[in-house]
Amino acid sequence: MSLDPFTAGFDLVKTSLDKIFPDANTELQGKLAKAASLISNDYNLQLAQITANTEEAKHSSLLVAGARPAAMWVGVIALAYGSFGTSLLSWIAVCFGLPPLPPLSNDMATTVLTALLGIGGMRSFDKVRGTDTKKIVTSTSTSTSTSKGVK
Repeated sequence: MSLDPFTAGFDLVKTSLDKIFPDANTELQGKLAKAASLISNDYNLQLAQITANTEEAKHSSLLVAGARPAAMWVGVIALAYGSFGTSLLSWIAVCFGLPPLPPLSNDMATTVLTALLGIGGMRSFDKVRGTDTKKIVTSTSTSTSTSKGVK
């Protein structure tokens, strides 16, 4: 605090204005720190899920390692039934005097198959590039993962 009345008055006005109109940069820095924290948390969660998926795929039991293929086949069967199976089976049912089959929504089957095909596409891209996925290195000090290409 200054003994000069003008400087003391200026400091009082400045402090009051800072409380009424906070600094935009400080507010933006706070928002940026919060967003960075959320991104870091999301990244760590996804990295943990990838690790769990890798360990699950290595499992020798069909009930554990076969979950993804099972989801794929359920999606394929549901999509096939919803696309042309309903029409074909309804036609057969009507020919035998039975009521037609109820339609099936393809929304869930399409979502599951699109996700699985995307993952398969990424794996195919790795194979075309020649990436050796058995030698993927995860650095815990920098929290990033890198892959080494096979030449």
